Amino acid sequence: MSERLKQLSDAGVSIWLDDLSRDRLRSGNLQRMIEERHVVGVTTNPSIFAKALSQGDDYSAQLRELKAGGASLQEVVTTLTSDDVREACDLLAGTYRSSGGFDGRVSIEVDPRLAHETDTTVDQARQLHALVDRENLLVKIPATDAGLPAITQTIAAGISVNVTLIFSVERYTQVLEAWLAGLEQAHADGRDLTGVHSVASVFVSRTDTAVDTRLEEIGTEAASELRGQAAIAVARLCFEAYEQVMATERWKRLEAAGANPQRPLWASTSTKDPSYRDTMYVEQLVTRGTVNTMPEETLLAFADHGEVHGDTVRGTYDEARNTLDAVEAVGVNLVDVFRQLEAEGVQKFITPWEGLLETMKEQLAQA
Repeated sequence: MSERLKQLSDAGVSIWLDDLSRDRLRSGNLQRMIEERHVVGVTTNPSIFAKALSQGDDYSAQLRELKAGGASLQEVVTTLTSDDVREACDLLAGTYRSSGGFDGRVSIEVDPRLAHETDTTVDQARQLHALVDRENLLVKIPATDAGLPAITQTIAAGISVNVTLIFSVERYTQVLEAWLAGLEQAHADGRDLTGVHSVASVFVSRTDTAVDTRLEEIGTEAASELRGQAAIAVARLCFEAYEQVMATERWKRLEAAGANPQRPLWASTSTKDPSYRDTMYVEQLVTRGTVNTMPEETLLAFADHGEVHGDTVRGTYDEARNTLDAVEAVGVNLVDVFRQLEAEGVQKFITPWEGLLETMKEQLAQA
């Protein structure tokens, strides 16, 4: 069951688990996935923590202690989530050291309600970095208009960042610019760049869900033939943009100063349409120097029947451009799709987070 995952890892794809809970930590499940499933990192988001904290009684004892100590609702949630992330960081510390800091990473996201506030995002990124207090932490910041300067400022402060909620090539290039500007500022301030890492999370399946809906509404044969192709095309063109930046003199100067590349990360890799192969967003985005963060269901599906057929990204850029041109030619406004996806993406994190706060409020009252 691990041979296929080994092939994926050998092809240069870092396998990160998109999930975390106290049960997964305490039961030894995460340790087994590291040892047996080639998992070398963990990502979290508000939805993941909302599910973890609202189920079971793994957090009950600590919840009672925090209430007895007079902790506020926000302090309770921050403490519970950051404790899980810190424990996961410790579990992956060996991977972090052996990979030179690229893997063994665990992500924690700033409050999703701050997605359109630059200064408060930066402040919370600093707070989370200090609270977890582990070198292998990544602080997740969304790639909104307000998030871009926050990314620059956080990188400039020497904090490693996972940029999240990227849906378009245009936004991805802006993320690359924000990251480079942050590194340049850090270098100008005399910071050591060798310990600053970053990934840029391009969301995949959500793009196909949105585009496919519009293609189905158009209803022509040409439109139907394009279903399930837009997301892979966007991701591949993001990787082309990454390669172009890596070839610039600007990057080479930073690299000479000790900077690390901002690896592309493929997120939202579970298929939403049951008619699609459940491993398609892994198999069609295999290339060295990337991360694929998978929910457990997708990871186990790949372990069971996933296939690695060499590099499926490099050299595909013209085909990807033709695909997106065809999608627009049949009547899909991709700019509008990407705008919709970003707005929905932010809200899809805010809603469960607010639900979590309400659940924690009730549990505190009962504790």
